Amino acid sequence: MYHQDSIENDYEDADSLDNRVVIDLEFERQQQSYKMNDAVKSFITHFYRSIQNGKIFEITHDYEYGWNMLSEQYFKTTTWPSVESIESMIPNESMKSIFLILYKEMYFRHIYASLQGGPTLEHRFESYRNYVQLFNAILSAERPLDLELPIQWLWDIIDEFIYQFQSFCQYRAKQVKKGPNAPSNIVEEIQMLKQNSDVWNVHSVLNVLHSLVSKSNINKQLEVLKHATLSLTIGNSNANIDQTQFTKHQQELLMDLENDLFAQSSLYKMLGYFSLVGLLRLNSLFGDYYLAVNAMHYVELDIHKQSLIARVPSCIITTCYYVGFAYLMMRRYEDAIKVFVDALIYIQRTRTMFQAPARSLLNDMIAKQNEQIFYLLAIALNFYPMRIDDSINSYLKEKYSERLVKLQRGDRDELTNMFHYACPKFLSPVPPNFEGVTDQYLMEPYNQQLKVFMDEVNQQLSISDIRSFLKLYTTLPIAKLASFINKTPDELKAILLCFKHKMSNIESDQISEEFRSSSEVDFYIINDMVHIADTKVATRFSDFFIRQIQKTNDINNSLKMVPI
Repeated sequence: MYHQDSIENDYEDADSLDNRVVIDLEFERQQQSYKMNDAVKSFITHFYRSIQNGKIFEITHDYEYGWNMLSEQYFKTTTWPSVESIESMIPNESMKSIFLILYKEMYFRHIYASLQGGPTLEHRFESYRNYVQLFNAILSAERPLDLELPIQWLWDIIDEFIYQFQSFCQYRAKQVKKGPNAPSNIVEEIQMLKQNSDVWNVHSVLNVLHSLVSKSNINKQLEVLKHATLSLTIGNSNANIDQTQFTKHQQELLMDLENDLFAQSSLYKMLGYFSLVGLLRLNSLFGDYYLAVNAMHYVELDIHKQSLIARVPSCIITTCYYVGFAYLMMRRYEDAIKVFVDALIYIQRTRTMFQAPARSLLNDMIAKQNEQIFYLLAIALNFYPMRIDDSINSYLKEKYSERLVKLQRGDRDELTNMFHYACPKFLSPVPPNFEGVTDQYLMEPYNQQLKVFMDEVNQQLSISDIRSFLKLYTTLPIAKLASFINKTPDELKAILLCFKHKMSNIESDQISEEFRSSSEVDFYIINDMVHIADTKVATRFSDFFIRQIQKTNDINNSLKMVPI
């Protein structure tokens, strides 16, 4: 359910799906009577009644615990009962069609997550068509649907929608790569893929996300909330808003929102917000980092403010991962480091939330993203050394000491390996040429991004020695510094200009051409003399004492629980 990139994790396993288990759908239908025991029947009818009556607490319990518990108990290696087999159990009421679509979405999600061999091509097609039905029902409604779902479920719908698109693109590329000389069943699949080019088309996926953003007016809501002094969450439509806090433009926006029924619906609000995160993720997979960051223009990237809005840990961590990676590739290292550190601190503080048995898949995903973020943080700090949180810095040096030493030595192979593990699984927005695809087609998006990254690595390595020498002096003649690195003074001046440029970052949260530098090493040149500015930040002892006080409180609380 929470497997962002975990099933088809590597590009190299192009032939791994050849041995997948193909499900005989007719056989599955014949087995429904076996699967439909009293516990499953009771769960499905109770799940429907909870949704029909809008009982959000019961819906949440059934979705997060009941479904996972029954999946583990009865459907660990098989599918859930088909929609056709449960349809007769659901009364002909207004909510029936929506419930069956939602059930089918979870049905296919279970296949993607748990079924040995993964989904078949028919499963992929059917899942896409079900998403089309779901989003058409949401977007084509003249009034907001009378439907209330847990925020976690809404996030999972958008997250899974993008994941299945990503999985389909990788699956299609692997199958097409095998060519006309593949086994007959593969050739038939290639023909079906060619005939159904509209299925999981990139334009339709982007259109869904943009339509949800537009329908919910989420950007207007975020623009208003971003400048208001409110103790308010986006999912609370009953909060009182002090309009004196707004400018005239913001008051006009607020009036528009008050008259917009879709903007007042929690369902549409959260789907719109999660669609912004989806656009961030999708554009990052395509390598368009400017567009990815621009999608989050009105979103507060501060972890605490995100928590008030999203309230879904996996969404917050995903947002930080992709925003940080986009900043890294845009050479906004300071912003990337801040986002990564905030994400790692947040994961540390919320780790216990993911350790319930019903959330084992989520726990695995968070653990992997945690390590990916540490890798990206190590790379960013190697390019742009700066002070970070002491606890994160200590953990980084303790667990990844060998890798950090290799990075400091400028080991290109180590940088390549870390980038390969930590980067997203890039996609090409263009479908393959079915008449003949090159052997490198599947790797092309990754290779292009790796080339951009390694170009930056080569430039950074040329200034790493300069940085180490500048830390040792307050003033240094250019001729002397040039002799240290076996360069002429003119060549050194060019390197120093490059150094100065690399240490400049765009102002945080702005997509503009305003640069500033917060590097631990800064300098200026007067009359062939390099003057090194003292930018070292004094140790913040308050942070240390606050952490020790918190630890003491935790120990005291633990001792109070010990029976005497």
